[in-house]
Amino acid sequence: MYDLIIIGAGPGGLTAAIYAARYKMNVLVIASGMGTLADAHLVENWPGEPKISGINLMKRMEEHVKYFKVPIKREEVTKIEKNKNGFKIYTKKEDYESKSIILAIGTKRRKLNLPNEEKYLGRGVTYCYTCDAPLMHDKTVAVVGGGDSAFMATILLNEYAKKISVLIRRDKAKAHPILIEQVKKIEKADIIYNADIKELKGSPSLKSVILNNGKELKIDFLFVEIGSVPSLTLVKNLKLENENGFIKVNKLKETNVKGVFAIGDITNTVMRQGITAAGDGAIAAFSAYKYIKGN
Repeated sequence: MYDLIIIGAGPGGLTAAIYAARYKMNVLVIASGMGTLADAHLVENWPGEPKISGINLMKRMEEHVKYFKVPIKREEVTKIEKNKNGFKIYTKKEDYESKSIILAIGTKRRKLNLPNEEKYLGRGVTYCYTCDAPLMHDKTVAVVGGGDSAFMATILLNEYAKKISVLIRRDKAKAHPILIEQVKKIEKADIIYNADIKELKGSPSLKSVILNNGKELKIDFLFVEIGSVPSLTLVKNLKLENENGFIKVNKLKETNVKGVFAIGDITNTVMRQGITAAGDGAIAAFSAYKYIKGN
C-alpha cells in the first residue's frame, strides 16, 4: 500500500515525486512514456537551462527523482478503481494500491495521421510552437490549423521565420477574430483555406508538403496545431467533475473525489506548459501529504 501513486512522468508528475519524497511519503510513479515535453527538439524557456533538448531535460528530471529513490514503473495503466482503502491501479503487468493518487496524464496532441508523420518528428514536424518557434530564424515554415493555437503560433513565428504559410483545412478559421486580424497584417504570412495536407516529403528531413489540390509547398518546418485531446478515458470510473472536457481542480489541485489530485494539461488550467505543470506537481504533492496526514 503506497501513500501516493503518481500516474504520468512528465514535468508535473516528476516534480510531484520529488516533493512527495521530501515529505517522506511512500510514493510510486507509473508511466508508459516521458510526456510530450520529451518530443520538443529544443527547450529554451526552462529556468537554468538556456538551451536543452526536451528528451535530455526529461532525463535530468528522472535522475533527480531516482536520487530520492522513488521507483518509476514503465507500465501502461489500464484501469483505476476507488475502494474502501483508497485506490487500486491496474497495469498490463501488475496491480498497485494507494491511499491517494495524482493524475499527471496530460493530453494527446492531435496528429495529421499521415503514414510517415512519425518519421519527421524533430526532423521538420513539431507539435509545440512555443518550444520550436525560436529555432526558425530565416526558415520557411507552415502552420496547419485554424484555431487559436495555430494563429498564436503564426504570430510568434513572425518574429523568427522568413516565410509562413497558414494552412486551414476548412473554408474559414475558428480562431478569435483579433488573432485572425493580427495574422492578416503579417506581410510574410499567407493564409491558405481548404488546404488539407496529403503527403509529407523529404529525406532525411522534411522538405515539402503536398496539398489536396496537388500543389507542393516547399518548407523547412511544419507546425501541427490542430488541437489536443484530454486523456480522460482512463479515469472514467472515478466520475471526476470536468470543465470543458478537462478535469476540474481547485487551487490545491484537488478534484471532487477525495484523495484524487490532478495536474498539468489534463486540468482546467490557464496555461499548458512544462513549467506550469511542474508548479502544479509541487502543489499537488503538498496537498496529498496533507490529505494522508488527515489535515
